[in-house]
Amino acid sequence: MTKRNTDSKVWDPFGTLRRVLWIGGGQWAGKTTVARLLACRYGLTAYNYDYHDARGHNDRRIARRIELGRPPAAPDPDTTWVNTTPQDMAAETLAGFPVRFEWALDDLRALVAGRPIIAEGWGLRPELVAPIIDSPRRMAVMVPTDAFRDRQLRELTRAATVGHGVGDPARAQRNRLERDRLVADDAVRSARRLGIRVIEVDGTRDADAVADIVAEHFRAYLPAPEDGP
Repeated sequence: MTKRNTDSKVWDPFGTLRRVLWIGGGQWAGKTTVARLLACRYGLTAYNYDYHDARGHNDRRIARRIELGRPPAAPDPDTTWVNTTPQDMAAETLAGFPVRFEWALDDLRALVAGRPIIAEGWGLRPELVAPIIDSPRRMAVMVPTDAFRDRQLRELTRAATVGHGVGDPARAQRNRLERDRLVADDAVRSARRLGIRVIEVDGTRDADAVADIVAEHFRAYLPAPEDGP
């Protein structure tokens, strides 16, 4: 029996990873919205990293805690969001991305689609994606400006609060926002080092216009748009 090669750069049983288009970047930049718009325009399969990471990967997250000798339950919300610093939060998030990326690759390997797959999420880091893609044009990194992030916080209910029972919600929110900024800045540095395009979202263009920019970046890999209803 042939031993399966599980190296993420090699093992791609259905050729899926070689055909993925990747959108990484910062929180609240509109990555999910743009991916959905492009999926509808071009008949692509959209993969939402945040959804799978928060739900489909929870069993693997618990198993990893046990493997590392940690309690299976996640730390209490105050430990995670309040009694810490944004710098420590960002460092922990960045350190966890490589393992979480392997879980996302397993999801993607299992997909078979007649058209490309567009994968989006903040855990799809440039330095993790770069070894898989044959060209930096297969990835774009979207990041919000500070002004656009502030607007998202005002207009999106889910962005305005930490969705956990914490003793100091205001501090938890400040910590989260600064963590998100630090993680986004790190993604920008990584992308520029690797020659991957960075798209700043400042709110002067609507979602369709931003999707146009991303579509033009991916033009060589996109099929013809599907006819509308």
